Amino acid sequence: MSRMIILTEADLRAVVKLDMDAIACVEDAFRALATKAVVMPPILRLDIPEHRGEVDVKTAYVPGLDGFAIKISPGFFNNPAIGLPSTNGMMVLLSATTGLVQALLLDNGYLTDVRTAAAGAVAAKHLSRPDARIATIFGAGMQARLQLQALTMVRPIHEARIWARDVAKAEMTAIDLTRSLGISVVAAVDSQRAIAGADIVVTTTPSETPILKAEWLEPGQHVTAMGSDAEHKNEIEPAAIAKASLYVADRLAQTRRLGELHHAIRTGAVAPNADFPELGQIVAGEKQGRTAPNQITIADLTGTGIQDTAIATLALARAGLAGAGTPFES
Repeated sequence: MSRMIILTEADLRAVVKLDMDAIACVEDAFRALATKAVVMPPILRLDIPEHRGEVDVKTAYVPGLDGFAIKISPGFFNNPAIGLPSTNGMMVLLSATTGLVQALLLDNGYLTDVRTAAAGAVAAKHLSRPDARIATIFGAGMQARLQLQALTMVRPIHEARIWARDVAKAEMTAIDLTRSLGISVVAAVDSQRAIAGADIVVTTTPSETPILKAEWLEPGQHVTAMGSDAEHKNEIEPAAIAKASLYVADRLAQTRRLGELHHAIRTGAVAPNADFPELGQIVAGEKQGRTAPNQITIADLTGTGIQDTAIATLALARAGLAGAGTPFES
């Protein structure tokens, strides 16, 4: 007989927040990716184009952790039109010793949202200027909100701009964030003007055509691209990768295949065998991050299975301390 814990989205929201502990958890995961014999297979991906749907399955085993997570992450981008969220999903945490299921995390994508925002904070912490005060977010959905919240935890952000194709949604998001974060957040109508003078730019959209042009980038800016987690997605003009002083991947083998780097290679802006540092190597001190205030830096974050194992492990530990969840024996 085996015993596992079932944790609902409500359970998980109660015990896991987007806080410094979550950011440290994801930062440690990146460090482990560079310094430990992590086993992280390529993403398994299923596309359902007639419904603008996609499903990713991610996993990773980290030596030293008791368990490993397998995450099923659907994204159906027509859903908002029928009153449903674009993303949902679940994680299963299994014992790294026996393979038995330890926990079923029915998070509906909440843990993915948290770990993705935390990854953005880690990238900004290691690549943006320490005095970064102005942020621009492309997108107005949940991840856009969480990315800005995460940035305020690692940088002295006092002003932000939100740009989205849906101006009304951008305006509503800006109002909500002004209220929740206590800083000035405004909706921008023009995307080029939105990033003028910004210190940090984060793109959080499922766009298939570039929404950020290379010629718009200014010395000293840091860009974190979050949205390009599939071959057909492309938020950053390929020339921007070549223009940057420093390009950093979350996992180079992965960004060559499906990140912004994939498009830079495809268009000839970057050589196929060009070598770049990974964020984990910079976190671990193995490679250099930003070395001068006027550098343009780009982080290409496609999402890694190790982040899912890390946040699922944190969630189970927090749930245990809080006595949360429903035991199930089989």
